[in-house]
Amino acid sequence: MITAILVGIITGFFSGFLGSGGGTILVPTLLLIGFGLKEAIGISVTQMMMSSIFGSFLNYKKGLLKIKNGLSLAIGGALGASLSGIIVKYTSKEILGTIFLILVLIAIIRFFITVKEPENEPPIDNKKLFFIGLFVGTIAISVGVGGAILITPILVGFLKYKLKTTVSLSLFFVVFSSVSGFISQSLAGHINYLEGFTIGFAALIGTYIGINSYHNINTKIHKKILLTWYIFVFFAMIYKLYF
Repeated sequence: MITAILVGIITGFFSGFLGSGGGTILVPTLLLIGFGLKEAIGISVTQMMMSSIFGSFLNYKKGLLKIKNGLSLAIGGALGASLSGIIVKYTSKEILGTIFLILVLIAIIRFFITVKEPENEPPIDNKKLFFIGLFVGTIAISVGVGGAILITPILVGFLKYKLKTTVSLSLFFVVFSSVSGFISQSLAGHINYLEGFTIGFAALIGTYIGINSYHNINTKIHKKILLTWYIFVFFAMIYKLYF
């Protein structure tokens, strides 16, 4: 129980600080301490749901979350995530792990080649956001991540959003995808409720600290931290899955 609480606080911090659901931190951590991949995914989805709701509320209070702009992205994500329970049930550990690694690699590549932070954000195309959300929600929730690991590079690298705006939108996206994924995976019998909610409640403390930290950090430093974490997760997952 103590381990679960500590893991939850740390995961919550990075969830708020990186604008992710925390799956990129929690899934590898749970694998390292002995959980199976599918059980780790179920716990991760539970934690993501709780942290993303709380974190999005904090971002809204700070004035950075654009709810109207994020709804197209989030609704697409929710529809995609509703398929995750079926995907996890009928897909092997090796395939799920490979999909996870591909998502992380895409994020790393986009961060390496992304141009400088734009002074003015372009008009938002809600149709593009919906289909981006649909694709990312289907794949990401099925491997236990909220989708921000792919949403963030797409919005920054392709749609030219500012990083701090993107972080807030990414976390809002995770609210819809994780709630939908939680329901889907609960029906499929993949959720360990005790560990999931224990870690989830502990993560709220870390999320509060993480949200306040990223609002006060320089954008260039924040981006370097994101990139460093993606690289670490990529190699950690390769080691755990294939060695």
